[in-house]
Amino acid sequence: MNKPELLAPGGSLEKLKTAIMYGADAVYIGGEAFSLRTAAENFSHEDMLEGIKFAHDRGKKVYLTANIIPHNKDIAEFEDFVNEIRPMGFDAVLISDLGMFDIIRTAAPELPVHISTQANNVNWRSAAMWHKLGAKRVVLAREMSFDEIREIREKAPKELELEAFVHGAMCISYSGRCLLSNYLTNRDANMGACSHPCRWNYSLVEEKRPGQYMDVFENERGTFIFNSKDLCTIRHIPELVKSGISSFKIEGRVKTPYYVATVIGAYRREIDRYFADPENYVFNEAEFDELCKVSHRPYTMGFYFQKPDASSQVYTDSSYIRDYDLIAMVEDYDESTGIATISQRNKFSVGEKIEVMRPMQPFFEMTVDAISDTDGNAMQSAPHAAQTLYIKLPQPACPGSMLRRKKA
Repeated sequence: MNKPELLAPGGSLEKLKTAIMYGADAVYIGGEAFSLRTAAENFSHEDMLEGIKFAHDRGKKVYLTANIIPHNKDIAEFEDFVNEIRPMGFDAVLISDLGMFDIIRTAAPELPVHISTQANNVNWRSAAMWHKLGAKRVVLAREMSFDEIREIREKAPKELELEAFVHGAMCISYSGRCLLSNYLTNRDANMGACSHPCRWNYSLVEEKRPGQYMDVFENERGTFIFNSKDLCTIRHIPELVKSGISSFKIEGRVKTPYYVATVIGAYRREIDRYFADPENYVFNEAEFDELCKVSHRPYTMGFYFQKPDASSQVYTDSSYIRDYDLIAMVEDYDESTGIATISQRNKFSVGEKIEVMRPMQPFFEMTVDAISDTDGNAMQSAPHAAQTLYIKLPQPACPGSMLRRKKA
């Protein structure tokens, strides 16, 4: 078995660096145009160069996402964009449109091309055709079972890599092809501006009874009939590997660095644990607990084992489960004193129990015994955002480590 790539979302330069520090093999990012995540911070020309260098210096890869569904007005601009990014050193470009594919193959034939999930590949013939045209990898649609993926792996060319989402938000439509956003808000989901109307509260109106709003079922709070649970497959690493997936993709370019660090860290440890001893592998439930410490909706296995049913939806509300807060980032650590320099993110106080996350290491628990500011003044609490503070840690924690606290 070949060890799959762990592919992380990089919505900003900070998130790219965080993902790599916490165990990602590759990161996918978007530029300021042609990416399907306009809500993400995305990357300037300078950020792209810095991110690529950071990744390559550590033996990791960076993929550029350019997977919008373009209109005529976008074509000339995309040709200029390809010429701009061509010399930067990207390891691949993700596209979903045949015309944009042709532009890349013509203008930058040396650039590997991955076919985005937006292209809705759900069968082996379309995957094989993309490979015949020159694609290196196909990102499969989310709406596929393990059996279907195994058949694609068996029948598609062995050189073609298969990528699939293993964690993150699910879409009400085939991998992002929803038109609700266009219809209700005039924001084009296929141009990266989705307003996520699948998360809204809906009621039913009968044609001849205007103004009479009825819940689809009895619930005084309304009905979130399109509101899917989040995908989570960490308990099924063996099945993912055996299905032939080359790259495990985490969704979340608009998520926080804390989210990226937690999710990537959990999947990294579990993938490594499996490959260390496949025959005797037993899932570590502590890693699922880790995934419950980030902002998330209830979890589902999506389409992997069966088509989703009513249990895969959240009908009561569209809010996230948020049981933990990020309270600080470690900026520096003095090994001789055990003192960490931290940048505060949320208020915390002396006497509180917290957890310290570390890149590629287990987290540890501690009680905050003392806090001091840059002038050496003792503080009982840290109420100011982004304030530089000092606390003593019982174990080493390198820069990039994070302090979190369970909500009361």
